[in-house]
Order: sequence, then structure tokens, then C-alpha cells
Amino acid sequence: MKTLLMKTVVLLLIFSSCNKQNETKLKKDLASSSEINKDAEGLKLMKQNCYVCHSVTTKSHDEIIAPPMIAVKKRYLMQYNSKENFVNAIVAYSSDPKAENALMIGAINKFNPMPKQNFKVNDLKKIASYIYDNQIEAPKWFQNHFQQNHGNGQGMGMGNGNKKAN
Repeated sequence: MKTLLMKTVVLLLIFSSCNKQNETKLKKDLASSSEINKDAEGLKLMKQNCYVCHSVTTKSHDEIIAPPMIAVKKRYLMQYNSKENFVNAIVAYSSDPKAENALMIGAINKFNPMPKQNFKVNDLKKIASYIYDNQIEAPKWFQNHFQQNHGNGQGMGMGNGNKKAN
């Protein structure tokens, strides 16, 4: 009887262990799938809402009406070194775009502040998270322009000097 009981306990422990491993794997797979869905949604929202002005298809720097999103990403990464601060800064400016709140002073001087849009904050967070987490497409001319005008990025000192790196 004791042997049967011991065998039963051992079998239960084995099955329990397998179930926990499967449960853990399932949770990881679901989390990964959720991140992929958020990325896909962020990309879709960026293409629908941002690329109208921040185009990647312009033929030269002279044709643009707003800085490309890759330039926005590079500039904001210089100022904000955590995803949370990066996302919050993009959301804050996009929600209330004023020259005095701008980080990209060169872009403000060339294009003026971006027009006020009726974006949902949650959509802006998805877009900003996508930008932070992913490689952003750049216009063909961008790399040469960036190297000529900003070199190693130190020349991008377009900030207003009032913001602290986070």
C-alpha cells in the first residue's frame, strides 16, 4: 500500500511539474504575442498618423515638411535614456505641440511647431513605444544629411537647454 501511495505521489509531482513548465511557457508565449501585437499596432498608427508629415519617401531634405521619424527618435534618445521618459516626452509634445516645449529647435525654426492634432494618448503611447523599441525606416537621403549636419550626433544640440536628461 505504501509503495502504491509513493508511486502515486511521485507521478502527481511529475505531472504537476510538467504542467507548471507548460504554464510558464504559455505565459511567455502570450506575453511575446502581446508585444508583437503592440508593435504591429504602433507601426500601423505611426504610418497612418505620422508619415503624412514625417515621410520616409521624400527624395531630399529640401522636400520635407517635418523631420523624418528617425530624426525625432535620434534627438529624443539623446535627451531621454529610458523608455518611460522617452515615451512620456513624445506623448507630451505631440499632445500639446508648442515651440517653447520643443526639443528639436532646428525643426521648429525650419517648419514651425507641428499642428495640434486630435490624437488619443493611448495611441501616442503605442507609437512612441514602437519608435523606441524598433528600428525606424529612414529616407534614402537621411544618413548623408545626418552625417554632414550632425556628425556623431553632438551637432544635434537643438534642445532648448532647459530640459534635463532623464
